[in-house]
Amino acid sequence: MQYLWAFLVGGALCLIGQALIDRTSLTPARILTGYVVAGVILSAVGLYEPLAEFAGAGATVPLSGFGHLMAKGIREAVDKDGAMGILTGALTAAAGGVAAAIVFSLIAGLISKPKEK
Repeated sequence: MQYLWAFLVGGALCLIGQALIDRTSLTPARILTGYVVAGVILSAVGLYEPLAEFAGAGATVPLSGFGHLMAKGIREAVDKDGAMGILTGALTAAAGGVAAAIVFSLIAGLISKPKEK
């Protein structure tokens, strides 16, 4: 049953993004940034954690989940280190995902063949 909820919640987030692309003049970059900011805001008011527990990967994998991860990391770092946690919390919480994205991008760049224009 959890797979179904992950699929439905993740699909709903994608549907909202696609509707914003089709119906507004927002650029994809602004929509993606908006998803991260929405994840931070929903996490700050306490709404994203229950959604993430309910939907699992359907809520944590999209960019709004990245915003939630950063907000959660900042909250934990501030509790542990005080005000310095504001600067270090997001980077510490998201370091694994960012590092993986960089490494896999490098690998894809090395094994792919660029096209001539």
